[in-house]
Amino acid sequence: MMDGPRSDVGRWGGNPLQPPTTPSPEPEPEPDGRSRRGGGGRSFWARCCGCCSCRHAADDDWGPEPSDSRGRGSSSGTRRPGSRGSDSRRPVSRGSGVNAAGDGTIREGMLVVNGVDLLSSRSDQNRREHHTDEYEYDELIVRRGQPFHMLLLLSRTYESSDRITLELLIGNNPEVGKGTHVIIPVGKGGSGGWKAQVVKASGQNLNLRVHTSPNAIIGKFQFTVRTQSDAGEFQLPFDPRNEIYIIFNPWCPEDIVYVDHEDWRQEYVLNESGRIYYGTEAQIGERTWNYGQFDHGVLDACLYILDRRGMPYGGRGDPVSVSRVISAMVNSLDDNGVLIGNWSGDYSRGTNPSAWVGSVEILLSYLRTGYSVPYGQCWVFAGVTTTVLRCLGLATRTVTNFNSAHDTDTSLTMDIYFDENMKPLEHLNHDSVWNFHVWNDCWMKRPDLPSGFDGWQVVDATPQETSSGIFCCGPCSVESIKNGLVYMKYDTPFIFAEVNSDKVYWQRQDDGSFKIVYVEEKAIGTLIVTKAIGSNMREDITYLYKHPEGSDAERKAVETAAAHGSKPNVYANRGSAEDVAMQVEAQDAVMGQDLMVSVMLTNHSSSRRTVKLHLYLSVTFYTGVSGTIFKETKKEVELAPGASDRVTMPVAYKEYRPHLVDQGAMLLNVSGHVKESGQVLAKQHTFRLRTPDLSLTLLGAAVVGQECEVQIVFKNPLPVTLTNVVFRLEGSGLQRPKILNVGDIGGNETVTLRQSFVPVRPGPRQLIASLDSPQLSQVHGVIQVDVAPAPGDGGFFSDAGGDSHLGETIPMASRGGA
Repeated sequence: MMDGPRSDVGRWGGNPLQPPTTPSPEPEPEPDGRSRRGGGGRSFWARCCGCCSCRHAADDDWGPEPSDSRGRGSSSGTRRPGSRGSDSRRPVSRGSGVNAAGDGTIREGMLVVNGVDLLSSRSDQNRREHHTDEYEYDELIVRRGQPFHMLLLLSRTYESSDRITLELLIGNNPEVGKGTHVIIPVGKGGSGGWKAQVVKASGQNLNLRVHTSPNAIIGKFQFTVRTQSDAGEFQLPFDPRNEIYIIFNPWCPEDIVYVDHEDWRQEYVLNESGRIYYGTEAQIGERTWNYGQFDHGVLDACLYILDRRGMPYGGRGDPVSVSRVISAMVNSLDDNGVLIGNWSGDYSRGTNPSAWVGSVEILLSYLRTGYSVPYGQCWVFAGVTTTVLRCLGLATRTVTNFNSAHDTDTSLTMDIYFDENMKPLEHLNHDSVWNFHVWNDCWMKRPDLPSGFDGWQVVDATPQETSSGIFCCGPCSVESIKNGLVYMKYDTPFIFAEVNSDKVYWQRQDDGSFKIVYVEEKAIGTLIVTKAIGSNMREDITYLYKHPEGSDAERKAVETAAAHGSKPNVYANRGSAEDVAMQVEAQDAVMGQDLMVSVMLTNHSSSRRTVKLHLYLSVTFYTGVSGTIFKETKKEVELAPGASDRVTMPVAYKEYRPHLVDQGAMLLNVSGHVKESGQVLAKQHTFRLRTPDLSLTLLGAAVVGQECEVQIVFKNPLPVTLTNVVFRLEGSGLQRPKILNVGDIGGNETVTLRQSFVPVRPGPRQLIASLDSPQLSQVHGVIQVDVAPAPGDGGFFSDAGGDSHLGETIPMASRGGA
């Protein structure tokens, strides 16, 4: 769990910055297989499996998982989490084929199915037509609502009097009424969109075309065939090689996840890498993220997540429910989900969130061990969520909101309280404004809402306790957010406040009451961005979330939303004359160098103005939680009518170095008072210290199945030694997640290392690297690798070389000075 100060320092506005305590991630299993956590002597499987935990298999609604459980509803009963497949408690196999008498005798004339060819190869028609040929799996993966082909190998020629029935089963207790037992008579109309027809009968081969329902449950189905003839009935035994994955289908107009733009589907479903934006609105940083939704094992991990939540199989055809479960399960709070959040700054018992370069290592670790992975912050939760939803077939993108508010009292405003002298009252300032916050948009219709709310839906897996005590958020219609319709489900009030609340400054009066002295109407949700379709450019999607700032429609949305909040009369008493304007400026600051901040004051009145200004600087987590003020300055400025003046404050590296926290961000608080008019000036300005990039160079051509090499060059920008430096390297179709321990790197030293890898899939690929050390993080690099097919082949997949290489110690190829 992530409840204590270990994880929440630097997260919530109400928490002061404290020395981080030692994190305590979820423990590894004991050697005898027992957990050291709650659950007593119950085995892992007794806690994971519905039948072993005496949990009924009824399709009841999912809810919070007890804290002493490791996956209450998992159907993983007889396997370890890392084995192939999700639904491994298979329906009872009949063993060999059976006749009507049930004695296993095969009579002459019976129609026996000797074998099934599901045409599941990545190069076969099925996988290509269903856009699943990139999945590194040998099994058949199809998208619902779209036909696929199969070949039955029979013991004799198929006759018109023969009856053949296909059956698909999923879950512990398959039932026809719940869609978990699907019966498809060949040549007859099926129910709910399921049907199968004979395409061609040639000798003992029978080609079938099978139509799946556009509302089918997603998951891994067992498959069998029944035949009936005058000589008796036969059933094909269950065979794990004949299991079929069914996923959502944004190419199918009858599927409620349908997307009517091919370029959108290419980007939001099929693209395996993307850009995630961070920093501040004025200093936007970007990093490449390896979603890796087609890597081997990832699809099983995604289905395992649904199992661990105990999601009823009958509900797995509904993308609203599935995305809501994923939102809850990508974080570990209240359900032991995928990632443990940690905002403490101490990541010694896990991985610094800034060091991850993709989702694959995280998801495969969770599948392999069953334990939550340390650690994540918002962009990691969002990156993993994009992977999971794209893998399951939902069009999904990663979205960054700059100046993202966190409303703690449901007032739908960001409230900042000051005393009579405009000194912040920290014990009252629980709302916080994150420099940036990353979540997801996924595309679907919303049959559970009134018309007009289809399309992009917000899903946020960062644990924020927004849904009646459950740590999940969404799906929430972006259209409802835009118009302030905060009564719409799910979690609209919280998300609306993140993007379109006002920052309200309250000053304590002599009688102890508080009065609004200043309202910043453009301080929250100043820029909302995502990766553009078909390029690495940044796309501004602010217009989807809010009307133009200051417009009548935007003001109406804000005031409509606030009327449903806890302070419906917040705008009743506000404002004073505002004829002195203030603008905060910060130069492009680089980690390890001196910097300068300044405030520009302009007098727009026709009279002289005297401004008393107070600047104070502190370091800050990206969540808006700041540390101790380490530098401040006070100045009184005389402004003639129409005049401007600048107040500056230089900051040396040696002054801020001892105070740095994650991501090297600074918070400049400015407060002022105009003597003549009583106008209050207040501003919070955040800026980040840029970190260097890794330089990646490909040494030679990249060909499927052939070893090639990449060179990574890094220069330490700091005059101090970086200790325990770790590189990460990952790229779907190129390199499974790899960790490289390189030791120490001296101050201002340049290092070069080389790594070989063997591409497994052709086409344009992204190879991504990161560097992390206690002294410096948020260092990344990426290179595009155009992989040629293997000679005489279109590519190959081999899982043998696909394991992660963890903890490998790498000698430097070369070192150099500054």
